Formats: sequence, C-alpha cells, structure tokens
Amino acid sequence: MRKLTMQELNRLNVDDYHNVKKIPIIIVLDNVRSMENVGSFFRTADAFRIEAIYLCGITACPPHREIHKTALGADESVDWKYFQTTKEACEYLQSINYKIFAVEQVEGSIMLNDFKASENSAYIFGNEVEGVDDEALAYCEQAIEIPQEGTKHSLNVSVSGGIVMYHLFNDMKNF
Repeated sequence: MRKLTMQELNRLNVDDYHNVKKIPIIIVLDNVRSMENVGSFFRTADAFRIEAIYLCGITACPPHREIHKTALGADESVDWKYFQTTKEACEYLQSINYKIFAVEQVEGSIMLNDFKASENSAYIFGNEVEGVDDEALAYCEQAIEIPQEGTKHSLNVSVSGGIVMYHLFNDMKNF
C-alpha cells in the first residue's frame, strides 16, 4: 500500500473550483464561536462542493489566521456571506426559495438516516453551547438529528457538519 501523491489525487485549483457546478445546498452557521470549527466547515464544504456558507452573528469571517489554519485554503474556494443575525439569513434564504432545516435535537426531529436531501435547501448549525437559536428554529421546515447511542448527548458542531454534509453529498451528488 502506498499513499497517493497530490498530483495523483487530481484536485481542482481554486479558479477551477469556482467554475464547477456546486451542490445547491447552503450551510448556515448560527453564532458558532470557535474559529477552528468555522475553518473545519469551510474545508468540509469544499470537499463536497457545497454552494456556500452563511456566517451569522458572532461567527467569525475570513480572512482570519485561525480560520485559515483549519480550512487549509478552503476559505478562499467556498463562497460565503455574512449576516448580522441568523434571522436575516433565514429571511434571505426564503426570498430565494430555499427550504431551511435545522440540525438540532428537538421534538419531532427526523433522524438523518431517514432524511432525503433536496435541491435549494439550507441547513442551520448552532452555537457550540446553545445550539440553534429558537428564533432561527421558527424558520425551519424540519429539524434533522444525528442518531447517537453513546453516553454523550451531542457532537462537536464541526463533526456534525461533516456527518450531515457527507449525507447531503451522497443524496445530491447526481442532482
């Protein structure tokens, strides 16, 4: 067994990445406080050709050294927008006919493995301590929950992002 070289991985450069078709999914970060988590979302969104990331409230924005350190340059390839509040992002998403979903443990949530992604949808990931803000939940059609069977009640937000984006990618890669 041998590791593949960078050339053998045949990855796109940033200019080519900007010109390829993206999966019509937007990730919304609702007051995510850790810049390392933000950078991780960018890196994962790049891997799965997610359309954009919306950064809301206290969520830090590129360019920033701490984001870039984790994103490994994906903060330069993935499109992003900043909104003062998650409510503003949700109102904008509704105006462009995107369905909004929360990734949160709430009454009536649907387990991720039972969820089927669709085009023009957005997924809100919440603050590391408080989760998705109640005001943002009011804009959501449904909440998606990641099945867990251990002793802990939650996952790190960027780990949740990776799990959900991978699921969405599998559902939508041939859209």
